[in-house]
Amino acid sequence: MIRNGAMMILVVGVTLLGLPGCGSASSEGGPLSDPPSQQNSPPAAKGSPPAPPVVNAKAAPAVTPVADAPQVLSEQELAEGWIALFDGQSLFGWQAASAANWRVENGAIVVDSGEAGLLCTTTEFSDYELSLEFRCPAATNSGIFLHTPLKPADPARDCYELNIAGSDNPFPTGGLVGRAKSAVEPRADEWQTFAVALQGGHVVVKLNGQLAVDYTDSQPLQRGHIGLQLNKGKVEFRRIRLKPLSLANLLNGKDLAGWKSYPDQPSKFTITPEGWLNVKNGRGQLETENSYGDFALQLECITHAPQLNSGVFFRCIPGEFMNGYESQIHNGIKNGDRTQPVDCGTGGVFRRVNARLVVADDGKWFHKTLIVSGPHVATWVNGYQVTDWTDERAPHDNPRNGLRLKAGTLMLQGHDPTTDISFRNLRIAELAARVPPAP
Repeated sequence: MIRNGAMMILVVGVTLLGLPGCGSASSEGGPLSDPPSQQNSPPAAKGSPPAPPVVNAKAAPAVTPVADAPQVLSEQELAEGWIALFDGQSLFGWQAASAANWRVENGAIVVDSGEAGLLCTTTEFSDYELSLEFRCPAATNSGIFLHTPLKPADPARDCYELNIAGSDNPFPTGGLVGRAKSAVEPRADEWQTFAVALQGGHVVVKLNGQLAVDYTDSQPLQRGHIGLQLNKGKVEFRRIRLKPLSLANLLNGKDLAGWKSYPDQPSKFTITPEGWLNVKNGRGQLETENSYGDFALQLECITHAPQLNSGVFFRCIPGEFMNGYESQIHNGIKNGDRTQPVDCGTGGVFRRVNARLVVADDGKWFHKTLIVSGPHVATWVNGYQVTDWTDERAPHDNPRNGLRLKAGTLMLQGHDPTTDISFRNLRIAELAARVPPAP
């Protein structure tokens, strides 16, 4: 009996290893026991959702289960495509480029001492709208850096510095350093707002609702990080939100134009009367005709039953079966704790990194934003960033075996016979090429 039981286990294990996609080893390579990495995840500040449990239970700190999903944005903001760059509790998704005392206090990012420099998003962005609030004394000199490297050398050449400075500065608050002065008088010692639209080198800035700058760069910088600056004095930032621009629809709501289907596979992809894309049954895939390398992707998704499994594959080898990176769709959690995802969790990169929190619920439409830039992958679910991962493997044309930077197709997955999932408002924009600063 023991030998027969062992044989049955072996057969089941071999069968699982032969299935690519969610829940199998061959989707991204490596044994099932390999723990996912958590690269580029700074320690959470007090009050932030705890990180997923580590493999060594003895080293794991005590955590408080998270039962409720965070609501960092309103339903209207989510419908408009906004994401939160700051969760209000931690510096997840940010990296310091200098030694300063960046921290979170009372729902704001705060700094007041240390080496001058930037706290930057780990993600690069192209065209977008940016909205945030800031507060500082009149003597403070700080700024918001747009399309910036981690350590810019000259704000008039290699980034756009949206200045925060007194009226005695050549570029007072609201101006672009070395480029354009603000037409609005700032206020000190109270919360103020910036609203920025940055698209193809055209920069429009509103300070406290008033037009401060309308500037067009003849040699535009079209891609980079967003940075918060420590220069002189204390400064606070909160409600930092971003909306990607220039996205094009991938679904027309009528048919599967622009997509390649595989009729010999069990999955059935159809357009519903509402104009949604629905997938039933599996295994199978629907593949874009076009390829994408670095991009911003936004979509809405709903699972029509509990514990369903699907995924959005990207940088796929065209025509091959689910051979790409996979941004997971699975809203299951363990022990009623959203920090314990089932099978990677929605927004995680399957076989690479778990979602730090399962934000979406089965049976409800959720919003997902995926931004892929070089080796870096960041994902937001309902506006909340759940993944911040950099692929540090050696380069390889096959993403299951190493870092793939080459453009590839997108694929939507039908996982198994229980699959019943719908998508809508699927939109994408390729990130602009990095442009070296003008001499």
